[in-house]
Amino acid sequence: MPSQTIVIAGASGFLGQHLTEALRGRGHTVTTLVRRAASGPGESTWDPYAGRYDRALLEAADVVVNLAGTPTLGNPHSERWARELRESRVTTTRVLAEAVAAAGGRASYLAGNGISYYGDHGDAVLTEASDSRGQALLTQVTREWQAAAEPAAEAGARLVVLRTAPVMDRRSAPLKQLSLVFKAGLGGRLGSGKQHMAMVSLADWVGGVVHAAEHATLAGPVNLCCPETPTNAEFTRTLARLVHRPAFAAVPGPLLGLAAGPMGPELLGSLNVRPAALEAAGYSFEHRDVEAVLRAGLG
Repeated sequence: MPSQTIVIAGASGFLGQHLTEALRGRGHTVTTLVRRAASGPGESTWDPYAGRYDRALLEAADVVVNLAGTPTLGNPHSERWARELRESRVTTTRVLAEAVAAAGGRASYLAGNGISYYGDHGDAVLTEASDSRGQALLTQVTREWQAAAEPAAEAGARLVVLRTAPVMDRRSAPLKQLSLVFKAGLGGRLGSGKQHMAMVSLADWVGGVVHAAEHATLAGPVNLCCPETPTNAEFTRTLARLVHRPAFAAVPGPLLGLAAGPMGPELLGSLNVRPAALEAAGYSFEHRDVEAVLRAGLG
């Protein structure tokens, strides 16, 4: 693969750090956008809320990746948290989409997004062609998030929407918190446990995004999830077994909905998702099911 010039926003986050390392390891020149004074040639200062960035840098880029946004983990009852969750994603996505468009749409734009886009579909198998349903908080955010990337596509850029499932790794949410709960013997299924629970390993998330960056024929929405999506009950049994603890508890759906507020539908909704676009583009998953994903995530 020829070396590319790649610009990444949100590179300081857990996923961004690993993606940056992987791309540099493959010989690409990566510049990260930072909200402070740049500390070297591999960084460039930007302020998305003021629309300030190095235009020459964006004009020279082959690929622009946006992973910026406030953490999903937070107080679900806080209006400020919900507002920042939405604004941080939509604003950064729109600013970079418009920058790509202003440069003539030459760069490929990989726009971060979430698997919550689909909303609760029960047991139905979902691919990138499936519709978006319901008004759950994250589902609404992902719709606006995706729409904010459209200026790049309208200018002729290759747009890839990275619909990311929860990445299971012991060093980051949600597995960091869940593993502690399960090791304490307090783990259990959520509600009925029949809802499908999309997820992906760190290795396959990074591998999938690298594949999207390097393959110019891949465009449109891309599901970043393992090919065999487990139910919450299957996830619960598997994690409990791997940490050698029982998991007899269950959190009743109504109680969970009350405690989680607007995030309740994300925990009780069902997303039986498949990474159809990535597999059709030739990406081979290293961790295909819940057992493989959790074994890799727990290290």
